[in-house]
Amino acid sequence: MAEFWLISAPGDKTCQQTWEKLNAATTKQNNLSVNHKFNIPELKVGTLDVLVGLSDDLAKLDAYTDSVARKVAQYLGDVLEEQKDKWSESLKANNLDLETYMTRFQWDLAKYPIKQPLKNIAEIVSKQMSQIENDLKKKSSEYNGVKSSLQSLERKQAGSLLTRNLADLVKKDNFILDSEYITTLLVVVPKTGYQDWRTKYETLSDMVVPRSTDLIFEDAEAGLFTVTLFQRAIDTFKHKCRENKFIVREFSYNEKTIADEKQQYTKLEADKRRQYAPLVRWLTVNFSEAFTAWIHVKAMRVFVESVLRYGLPVNFQALLIQPFKKSQKRLREVLHQLYAHLDSSGASGGDVGVDLPSLNLNLPEYHPYVYYDITLNFTDKK
Repeated sequence: MAEFWLISAPGDKTCQQTWEKLNAATTKQNNLSVNHKFNIPELKVGTLDVLVGLSDDLAKLDAYTDSVARKVAQYLGDVLEEQKDKWSESLKANNLDLETYMTRFQWDLAKYPIKQPLKNIAEIVSKQMSQIENDLKKKSSEYNGVKSSLQSLERKQAGSLLTRNLADLVKKDNFILDSEYITTLLVVVPKTGYQDWRTKYETLSDMVVPRSTDLIFEDAEAGLFTVTLFQRAIDTFKHKCRENKFIVREFSYNEKTIADEKQQYTKLEADKRRQYAPLVRWLTVNFSEAFTAWIHVKAMRVFVESVLRYGLPVNFQALLIQPFKKSQKRLREVLHQLYAHLDSSGASGGDVGVDLPSLNLNLPEYHPYVYYDITLNFTDKK
């Protein structure tokens, strides 16, 4: 799981000086992180009122876009099933691994034209995410329906002899068919009771055909026996079987029903295979779409918040910082030392969080510089 801090700081005489100053403090002097410039084009600013409103809207869009990307990623993991080892490597952004995409971020001018107002770009992203989410619901519902039906049939073909479907265990030759008087029953006998069964079955009721029992299948716990008897003796025979812990399974051999079930299973397997590859392709493509849109929303948030905090003309440097493990606390302290002068309310040298238990309100951490956390944990199960 990779964690990044996307921050911005006001330009000194030049943005390059801002970059060099931070890089020297966090890498050369302290070796706390790996840093990258995060290139955000100069977007259309608009009025202060628009920016304030847009700041709130982008926060909501950030959460929404993140959630759509995670839904797509999680469902891709579900669909891959036995190929889970390919899950992480399938999560790409414009054919790059996620970390590389972020560290080489370039604004997509074709999808999100910077000549348009920021509000319009946000609407483009919102509509894009809504379309992906709706398509995901439709595609997952269709695939899950086939998968669920197939699993239901598979469950019937597995499990113990007391519950599983017996159609695939029997043959036509095991039964007396089309007789007005005689029928064949299937009886589940515990393995420890085989001898007991063979000794008793002919005497459990009248009209049992002698030497008519055969073991046709067994699992780890029990065996499936056939027995032939007159139909008028069925109720008595079943009752006596229960008393002796032999279980008669309700089963009527019907070639058409068995053939239909096999055909249904074959069809569902074929439907699942047919849908699988196109669905995986759609999920990988649309994860890329959602993830790249999410990072663009982060970029817009950095731009808007930087203008609101640092003022006009636009003059700030956005930076993507990847903290080393166990260095976050010290890195935070160094950043506060660098930028405490920007805002006295954030100059404490640590995260500022306000917890008001009576209101059940936990305000987010605040820093004197613009800061957003990006955690690449898309394969973490909820």
